[in-house]
Amino acid sequence: MAEKGLKKWIITFTVITASLLELIDTTIVNVAIPQIQGNLGATLEDVAWLSTGYAVANVIVLPMSGWLGSRFGRKNYFLFSIILFTVASFLCGNATNLEELILFRILQGLAGGGLISTAQAILIETWPREDVGIATALFGLGAVVGPTVGPTIGGYLLEISSWPLIFYVNIPVGILAAYCTYMFVRETPKDGKGMPVDWWGIALLAVAVGSLQTVLEKGESEDWFATPYITALAVTSVLGLLLFIWRELSTDHPIVNFKIMRHRSFSVGMFTSFILGFGLYGSVFVFPVFCQNLLGFSPLQTGELLFPGGLCTIVMMPFIGIFLKKGIPAQFMATIGMFLFFVFCSMLSKSTLQSGTNDFFLPLMIRGVGMALLFVPLTTLAIQDLKGAEIGQGSGLNNMMRQLGGSFGIAALTTLIHVRQGFHRSNLLVNINEYNPAFTDRFNGFIKNFMAKGYNYLDAKSLAVKAIEGTVTKQSLLLTYSDAYWVAGLILLCSIPLLYLQKFKKNVEVPADLH
Repeated sequence: MAEKGLKKWIITFTVITASLLELIDTTIVNVAIPQIQGNLGATLEDVAWLSTGYAVANVIVLPMSGWLGSRFGRKNYFLFSIILFTVASFLCGNATNLEELILFRILQGLAGGGLISTAQAILIETWPREDVGIATALFGLGAVVGPTVGPTIGGYLLEISSWPLIFYVNIPVGILAAYCTYMFVRETPKDGKGMPVDWWGIALLAVAVGSLQTVLEKGESEDWFATPYITALAVTSVLGLLLFIWRELSTDHPIVNFKIMRHRSFSVGMFTSFILGFGLYGSVFVFPVFCQNLLGFSPLQTGELLFPGGLCTIVMMPFIGIFLKKGIPAQFMATIGMFLFFVFCSMLSKSTLQSGTNDFFLPLMIRGVGMALLFVPLTTLAIQDLKGAEIGQGSGLNNMMRQLGGSFGIAALTTLIHVRQGFHRSNLLVNINEYNPAFTDRFNGFIKNFMAKGYNYLDAKSLAVKAIEGTVTKQSLLLTYSDAYWVAGLILLCSIPLLYLQKFKKNVEVPADLH
């Protein structure tokens, strides 16, 4: 049965804290990559495996987390994951070379995959069935805010110390979460204990999802299918996925129960979670790159820009849960959320090279409200028909789809930026000729300015050519980022009809047999 009083809130604090650990670490390391690269004497391509290894390990464990929680007990598995994550964080901070750091990041990712979905299942089990919308909203604080505030926290820690601190900061939080889990989280039955282990299923899942995640993480930097190992991994992921689905549907004891796909709301919910991940992680990826590469902002400045929007999401989440409890259809709120996200993308697509911090405040606040209106209703719609042990299985699959959506989003937007930059550059270069009055006026103006600073004509002309080249590069990038914002916004806007394929329910309750 559900918990009451102070114990309910202690458990809520515990699981949100643990899930925040995992989610913040998906982005916090990104801002430290240049410092780690210099400190360990590694190339950018090698250091990128710190993010890739973590993401691959994470997404492999996510769909298995429901089965692992059932087999070993949800509390035991959650506690083990927290301890392993904390130990891995300590080892990351003490790594003496890049190989060790990548290995310990993979260990972190394996532990983190068990945190997020198990935390959600524990939270839903802790709250009364009529308040499941509020429980989902509280869980969403970590799921949505974590990736957003990660760069802010990482930038601040790098300002006051060096890169090991971004790992050490997890240790006291992990110890506190482990203690509270041990003391307050209720034991659950080990339903899968003694049953055969589907080793073939585990192996095929690791191969299929691990290969797919690696392709998404490394595809753009490796020129996609021009690189043999990317092509091989893409083929492996498709074959592995087909074999995995066949195996899980034909075995009596699957590690991933695909039979829950019979619930229409959950099946559609997996697609909407994928779209949510695309928007959440894709926008968090594009905006910092835009600010730092074009506007010259530091990582800390960029993180500080994102923070008020994250704070707005935090404030909004509990209200969304209350609205759900009062019977406002989740579809309506998610529709507003998708529209607001489109408005955010539309506003940022109009940015210029003169845009400052004040120009980004309102769009990022709109994004914060939109994400609150998206995460809670979408998650609630997905799980509304699941019962008992299906909750843990569904949480794992749903979170995996959101994570894969983020990976697809980053990969797609990165490729779009690469392709469209060349397109816009070619279009702009057409205007760079002596028959274009606008060009000749700008070019001659550069020459006069450089000569006024003491350069002779030939040197001034050479510098003017470089200045024109720099202007073309910046303008082509500006147009490219505008395209990326439009694509991200339109994808969410076009996904609105999917919401209305899911069942309407005034109140989403946790089934009695979960308690």
